[in-house]
Amino acid sequence: MSKKKRIVVKVGSTLLANTDRLTPRFAFMQRLLEDIARLRDDGYDVILASSGAVALGLNTVGAKPETAGLSDKQAAAACGMPLLLNAYRQVGHEFGFEIAQILLTLGDFENHRRFLNTRNTVNRLLKARIVPIVNENDTITTEEIRVGDNDRLAAKIAQMVEADAFIILTGVDGLYDRDPSEEGAQLVEELHDVSEYLAAASGTSSLGTGGMLTKLQAANMAQNAGCTTYIANGEADYPLTSVLRGERRCTVCVAHSEPNSLWETWLADRLQMAGSLVVNDDAASRLGKDDPIHRRDVIKMDGDYTRGDVLHIYDEQGNELARGLSDFTSEETAVMINNQDLPADQLLGYQTHAELIRPENLVVLENRHLTWDTPEGVS
Repeated sequence: MSKKKRIVVKVGSTLLANTDRLTPRFAFMQRLLEDIARLRDDGYDVILASSGAVALGLNTVGAKPETAGLSDKQAAAACGMPLLLNAYRQVGHEFGFEIAQILLTLGDFENHRRFLNTRNTVNRLLKARIVPIVNENDTITTEEIRVGDNDRLAAKIAQMVEADAFIILTGVDGLYDRDPSEEGAQLVEELHDVSEYLAAASGTSSLGTGGMLTKLQAANMAQNAGCTTYIANGEADYPLTSVLRGERRCTVCVAHSEPNSLWETWLADRLQMAGSLVVNDDAASRLGKDDPIHRRDVIKMDGDYTRGDVLHIYDEQGNELARGLSDFTSEETAVMINNQDLPADQLLGYQTHAELIRPENLVVLENRHLTWDTPEGVS
């Protein structure tokens, strides 16, 4: 039997919640889930990444979108999630399918074991013909440990399940070459390099946490995994199938023809930076040539990280070159690079070759990856 095609759909808060009343937009949900049912009948697996819980719970806790603080939003998420899921469940039953809720935090993506556990859960639900509805666990996350937006969260899900298509439904037709309110703004219908338009992508909606910038970042993640992204207006009779069939205007971010493996995308596409290393020019020239990064290669380091965290690797000029899995904690790394004249096993109290990052755990970034600025104080 051939492998089923998989689609990840991300839906923003402004489509799911009435802006004024902060109540579910059942008419939109009806159109969306009817279209999901149509895709399932055509043999697709569909995963839904849904915003909306915070917006739908604000009335319950007596808060407003423009003034709600972190604790207000956490409480609103707790109140809004059952409202959102109940609405999905009611409408889903009209079209003969069940839903399941998966709440995730940053650690579920950044920790490889938890990443694989989440992947196994999603695959099991799909095998049972259940539509997984994924969201960040906003009731417990704080700024330091949260993904921050459902665009990139959905992109990580697309990577995780090796999706063929990633559809971001929003309130506009797609990416414009400038602010769409400006005269002469043109829709970008096809995109290969998202970095060309990062400067034009700014601003967020009143209800959501992501703007066009996070959508481009998400599209880049999907591209690296061989998944084509569609950024489209959700206000259509058939919001998904009309996009896939090319029946209406949208922005298509074309997948790379030679995608990274699942392991490489997990290493390369990060949601937060755990730590970083600046390496000397000699080490920089050897990256990707089956050589490890040794303590003698490191000029500076930054971050409070543990063994198994992914580090961002920079050259002396501040250019990000690679990302790799650390074999040591930040404390162990600091001890080793600050005492180069002493054997590493003597410093740490156990036998080690002092290879900070092994070559099999290192991904050299290509031009297609969006890079991160060097942390303050590192370069």
